[in-house]
Amino acid sequence: MTSPLGTVVPGAAVIDGVDVDAVAAAARGCPGVAGLDGGRFGEVTSYLPGRKVAGVVVSGGRVRVQVRSRWAVPAPELAARLTEVLAPLTGRRPVDVMIADIDDPPGTPEHTTATGRPNLAAGPLT
Repeated sequence: MTSPLGTVVPGAAVIDGVDVDAVAAAARGCPGVAGLDGGRFGEVTSYLPGRKVAGVVVSGGRVRVQVRSRWAVPAPELAARLTEVLAPLTGRRPVDVMIADIDDPPGTPEHTTATGRPNLAAGPLT
């Protein structure tokens, strides 16, 4: 559906019976989740008309959710929590949880390159 100006109006994002917007919102709201992660090349992203939902893919009867964890959250606990939170939204489909990254510890200075972009390869300042 489009508006009179021709822009895409976000609608229900249902793929194979799963509302990927609802899954993304529930995952983002889960304690211990810092954010969704679409992958380095967008491989864990649902592509919809005029937009995309990073971090959620419905394919092959499964739902894959990829997140960035907050610091000091045990991975098995976070995966179990996400699976439990998402179960009502995914029906009988298995939920595959991938923890792609972990936030830096609190108080860690951000390392930047000469271009001002974060330098993810930089270690702690000494």
